[in-house]
Amino acid sequence: MKKVVIEVKKDFVENKLRVDGRTKNTGRPINKKSARQARLAKQAFYADVNAKFLSGKVFTLKNQSSKYHYTPSADGDCGALFNEIGAYECNINYIGRTKVKGFTFVMGKRVNIELNLKTLQFVNE
Repeated sequence: MKKVVIEVKKDFVENKLRVDGRTKNTGRPINKKSARQARLAKQAFYADVNAKFLSGKVFTLKNQSSKYHYTPSADGDCGALFNEIGAYECNINYIGRTKVKGFTFVMGKRVNIELNLKTLQFVNE
C-alpha cells in the first residue's frame, strides 16, 4: 500500500484552520432579493451617507448648484453649514441617522431647516 501525503495550506485566523480562504462564509448562496439583504443594504447606505456628512464632504442639494459642507463646532455641539466660499449658512442642532435639523435667522426671525441625508448628492473632488 502506498502512502499519500496531502498538503493543506494552513492559515490560522482566530486559531481556525482555513482551507478555502473564506472566513465567514456559510457555504450557501446569498439571496440578494431577500428582505434581509434589502434591509442590510439600506442600513449600509444610511451609514455611508451619515459618515460622509459628518466628515465634512462637500454636497449639493437636489436640483441646486450651490455646494455646502458641514463643520463641527469646537465645544462639542453639532456645528454649522457653510457654503462653497466659506460663508456661514446655518447652525446645526440635531444630526440623526437620515435627518439633519438646523436653524438660521432671517430678518430677526428664526427659520428652521431640515435636510434629508438620503437626497443629498455628494461631490467628488
